[in-house]
Amino acid sequence: METPRQHPLWFNFFAPKDDPTTELCKLWKDTSLFEGIPEKSLRQLVDNMHSRSFQAGETIFSAGELGAGAIMIRSGGVAIHAGDNPLTELTRGDFFGEIALVVNEPRTATATAQQDSELVFFLQTTLQEWMEHSTHHGARFVLNLSRVLAARLRHANAQIENASSHVR
Repeated sequence: METPRQHPLWFNFFAPKDDPTTELCKLWKDTSLFEGIPEKSLRQLVDNMHSRSFQAGETIFSAGELGAGAIMIRSGGVAIHAGDNPLTELTRGDFFGEIALVVNEPRTATATAQQDSELVFFLQTTLQEWMEHSTHHGARFVLNLSRVLAARLRHANAQIENASSHVR
């Protein structure tokens, strides 16, 4: 005998949503950028993000180009490099380019798809619109973003220190 919850009618009501917005919300929620921000508010933001596919070897952006926002890797992989110097390799769930959410300055590195990839663009204009409607969560996001940027700066400083100690 099946229980009411096993009945197909009830199962469909309680089944988790398996749509692109839910998937992207989970990916972003798993980052430190959205710590403490409710899913409902995050969904409003994610609904306004833009996806794009890149082929292996295709340049996503180049150093010197103006940045428009951050990018989440939905699938595939991305290499970040400055000139001939590899900086990092990123995979599903990683994000990069977040400095462009707060400043309109040229990119400092180049991003290249290592394999066929689907990326989700979180544009500065989307962030600004969301913050106008969700000021409390927007303030939390800015604090989270500040922590991410500070951590990346500390990491870069440590790499520079390490490199300079090997040169001496």
